[in-house]
Amino acid sequence: MCGRYASTRRPDDLAEEFDVLETRLEEDPPGPDWNVAPTKAVYAVLERPAKDDRAEPAQRQLRVLRWGLVPSWAKDPAIGSRMINARMETVAEKPAFRKAFASRRCLLPADGYYEWYPTEGGGKGGKGAKQPFFIRPANGGVLAMAGLYEIWRDPTRDDDDPRRFRWTCTVITTDAPDDLGRIHDRMPLMVEREKWGAWLAPDAPRDDLLDLLVPAAPGRLEAFPVSPAVGNVRNNGPELVEPLPLDGDGEEGTLL
Repeated sequence: MCGRYASTRRPDDLAEEFDVLETRLEEDPPGPDWNVAPTKAVYAVLERPAKDDRAEPAQRQLRVLRWGLVPSWAKDPAIGSRMINARMETVAEKPAFRKAFASRRCLLPADGYYEWYPTEGGGKGGKGAKQPFFIRPANGGVLAMAGLYEIWRDPTRDDDDPRRFRWTCTVITTDAPDDLGRIHDRMPLMVEREKWGAWLAPDAPRDDLLDLLVPAAPGRLEAFPVSPAVGNVRNNGPELVEPLPLDGDGEEGTLL
């Protein structure tokens, strides 16, 4: 799964990176965040008609969403805390995700994401500690995670209340390749730059979308151990992504 990630780029930089035509930040935009956790506000790139007028052609936008998808049919928005990930293998069929997969896809920009590696005595049923690893593009570029978004109407709010609609999102995950699979068997699904347009297009054919869902090419990502402090969501700062040594000689190491 993907339960924590880092996103520290400014909205202006993201708009330039993703060729965004309109920045829609109705909610207070988040600042640099080295410890993004479920239910937090996150940046998302998506395509919507200008001013949300369906008569207008779709254009690429940067918005602020909440991480944890709330399906349009949900009675209680608290369900979003259990909808932070959608499995690639079933995303087109699951009731919670299939409508969003059909027409409400997005990209969730990240510097990288965290996974926890069981140490001796750890893992399922174990009592040992787990070592967090930070996994990021080897070239230092942005990680464009495949996501879905939904717009939930809060029935307790008036029609003229600007907060009556809740925009939420989820990260699509896939099997991790052998090198990353040693840390965790799942990983966020990356969308390559040349496929961004096809992924975001609201009217893209379903079969074409499934063809886009492929794991990252070998060697695209690097992983290194980081401080266990990232496990506490209250901790936030660049020190969380500083590499830790793997050996007793104090030399930085990686699993990849």
